[in-house]
Amino acid sequence: MINTDAIKNAQTLPSGARFNRCALQINPYEYLVRHNKTTAFSNEADYNAAMVEACLKVGIKVVAITDHQRCNTSQELAEGFRAAGIIVFPGAEVETKEGVHMLLLFEPNASWERCNGILGDCGIHDQSNPPPVIKYDVHELMRESGKWNCICVAAHVASEKGFLQVLDNQARMAAWKSKDLLVCSLPGPPEEAPQNLKPILLNKNPEYRRDRPIAVINAQDVSSPEDLEKPGASCWIKMSDVSLEGLRQAFLDPASRIRLSTDPSPEEHTEFIAMAWQGGFLDGAAIHMNENLNVLIGGRGTGKSTIVESIRYVLGMEPLGEDALKTHSGIIRQVLRSGTKISMLIRSYHPDKRHYLIERTIPNPPIVKEESGNVLNLTPADVVPQTEIYGQHEISELTKRREKLTRLLDRFVERDAEIVKRKSSLRRQLESSRVRLLETRKELVQVEERLATLPALEETLRRFQDAGLEEKLKEQSLLVREERVLKTAEERIDPFKELLNQLKNSLPIDCAFISGKALERLPGKEILSNANSVLEQLTNNMNRIAAEMNQSIENTEIGLGEIRKRWEERKSAVMGAYEAILRELQKSKIDGEEFIRLRRQIEELRPLKERQARLQRNLKEHEAERRNLLSEWEDVKAEEFRNIERAAKKVNRKLEGRVLVEVAAGGNREPLIQLLRDQVGGRLSEAIESLTNSTEFSLPIFASACREGRESLSRQFNIPSSQSERITQAGPDVIMKIEELELPPTTAIKLNVAADDQPPMWQTLEDLSTGQKATAVLLLLLLESSAPLVVDQPEDDLDNRFISEGIVPKMREEKRRRQFIFATHNANIPVLGDAELIVGLTAYGEADQGKAKLAQEHMGSIDTGPVRELVEEVLEGGKDAFEMRRLKYGF
Repeated sequence: MINTDAIKNAQTLPSGARFNRCALQINPYEYLVRHNKTTAFSNEADYNAAMVEACLKVGIKVVAITDHQRCNTSQELAEGFRAAGIIVFPGAEVETKEGVHMLLLFEPNASWERCNGILGDCGIHDQSNPPPVIKYDVHELMRESGKWNCICVAAHVASEKGFLQVLDNQARMAAWKSKDLLVCSLPGPPEEAPQNLKPILLNKNPEYRRDRPIAVINAQDVSSPEDLEKPGASCWIKMSDVSLEGLRQAFLDPASRIRLSTDPSPEEHTEFIAMAWQGGFLDGAAIHMNENLNVLIGGRGTGKSTIVESIRYVLGMEPLGEDALKTHSGIIRQVLRSGTKISMLIRSYHPDKRHYLIERTIPNPPIVKEESGNVLNLTPADVVPQTEIYGQHEISELTKRREKLTRLLDRFVERDAEIVKRKSSLRRQLESSRVRLLETRKELVQVEERLATLPALEETLRRFQDAGLEEKLKEQSLLVREERVLKTAEERIDPFKELLNQLKNSLPIDCAFISGKALERLPGKEILSNANSVLEQLTNNMNRIAAEMNQSIENTEIGLGEIRKRWEERKSAVMGAYEAILRELQKSKIDGEEFIRLRRQIEELRPLKERQARLQRNLKEHEAERRNLLSEWEDVKAEEFRNIERAAKKVNRKLEGRVLVEVAAGGNREPLIQLLRDQVGGRLSEAIESLTNSTEFSLPIFASACREGRESLSRQFNIPSSQSERITQAGPDVIMKIEELELPPTTAIKLNVAADDQPPMWQTLEDLSTGQKATAVLLLLLLESSAPLVVDQPEDDLDNRFISEGIVPKMREEKRRRQFIFATHNANIPVLGDAELIVGLTAYGEADQGKAKLAQEHMGSIDTGPVRELVEEVLEGGKDAFEMRRLKYGF
């Protein structure tokens, strides 16, 4: 495990509320003896040891010992549990005057004298021979338990002696709806309760309906180690402080804090475990994060935004908006400052469970380390993909750009690695195709320009021939043709020389990917290792072929060299006679040299006709190849867009009736506009406006119109004639680059602004208020993901009603399978959202030398006294607002 000092210290800090497996109805050994229970144990010590061992085996961390009408029989078992690190709630199971069994749970640190005193108040003065019932009825007991600072649990509520079985209708209804009753126990889920009681337990019976449902826990009489393995003997209760207050908060919010044995386990997801800072405003600060909902609270200037931007910085993520980027850069430069080191410990479950340490010292890039501490060739995005971070007002800024909204769909898109590979390959092939076409066309133009001089040269040659010069200089004229033949023969070797060089550069074949070290962890390594010898044989064969090619080329060069030598001898003989002829011609004032130069020019040009024909064939082949590549390019872009469309439909199903997402293929014209600005230049404002506003836009059609000319481009795309002229004259290179562009899709998000009972009334973001815009985007952000979501002050653009009715319910639903980190001034998020970890921040010192303080006592959940007091003090509305929420929602 990675254990740098800063991260190691961070992990010793409170990490908030976590699920503890609790068995809250364990019987001591004397209960078995007194009731003649069959047991494998002959003495209390052996029984106690076995019970402790069984709890440790199944992961039970919290117990309550609840003998019938007694508590002094539990002391030795309690001591055994505590010695093993298991937290004990002392307690008792009492029977009320009506015959109802209720559990009384006392503080873990409650003295036995206090417990005995409370039982005395119930009328149990002699625990060796207690009365069959206590002096209180159910109502009285629940009321008195509040005075005693105990928790009262309606035991086995649907069974014999249970609350719902013993009491008659009116008494049962009144007791069930009492504000003093918080929790009842069952051996299974409420859905499996008797049919007549199930609606009551599920809070669906109108006569028994409560504003705040009764919490249901799994608990039943445990009288043996085997009983502890029964599903109904225990459940998971989330607490940051295992105390009566921790239980009370859990019972007030069972949907968030209680997990029955039949409930699904929390889903594994990527999580930030711990963060630490060395240097800057947060020097020495650290956080041990919770895997669910983390909330940063504090006054302005205490460092909440600095923590959010630190997370973004250490992960190497860039803000999406320009304003957000300025804010981020300012915090990094002026608050965290150069030289500050940020460390983050991460747990990832994809593809398997691993821990990574990401470190970044300002202004250097981040580094990723594995558990052993070795630096990996990975980026933070490889380790925690799809993490989303939004600074203050960044969500509002995001709503202004449709092309950026598409990124919100990324995590819902089913990524096809094959499409990504095809796109990458096609990009390279299209670029190569463009280069080949341009080079072929350029060379063809050059060849055609040279060949254009041939008719004039041939006409001049005919005049010389008419003057009889051809016959007189026949042998010299033929010598020019022979020289051309010999030179062409020598040129025929060049392609094979290039081929040989390519072959040599490819040898030896790289076999590092199938080395012993590369294959050591693969189960099929013995089979795969045979590929090494096969490729080695190929290398040997290719080396042999290369040697043979080299020898063949050398032999050819030697052979042609000998031919040239013999031909040069012949040329010397001919040139002697030629000189004599020239002297004779000069006497007649005829320039024989010009004739030979003319003949040589013509002979050099004639092979270009063959080259011209070959280039024309190549050009057609390249154009056909490019048409096929462009067709495939459009297909693969369309296929990728269909994946995005499916993601949009998936989001629409999940947010049916609330948010509607529509995507437009190629809606983002910025790549095209940028290319035109760079490659064409000049005034293009009307053209850009027309292209931007075009609803049905096709790059292939646009490129085709550019080739057809100014009139076609103006007519089809409503572009002014002068700007069309400039675009069409940009050249084939620019038009081919246009064909190779990829225009990203844009996303339109609509919000249903109709009342709940009215038909949908959809409005796009552009037509919504700032708060409504943020509402639509946040609903989308909160949808399922396994990657963390970090948001700085989401309430800035929202009203309290939406936070409590829209954000909080969705957040509570998703936090069991996703980590959230919110910085906020709004108490609705940590209180109604039941934040597992609340971190209180304060600041001290002068402006330039100020520091943030993250006090350990201000790290925890709402069930921790100092944290609850801080929430009352610093969040919007203060204690009065907190009290209002407590009364309304039961906190």
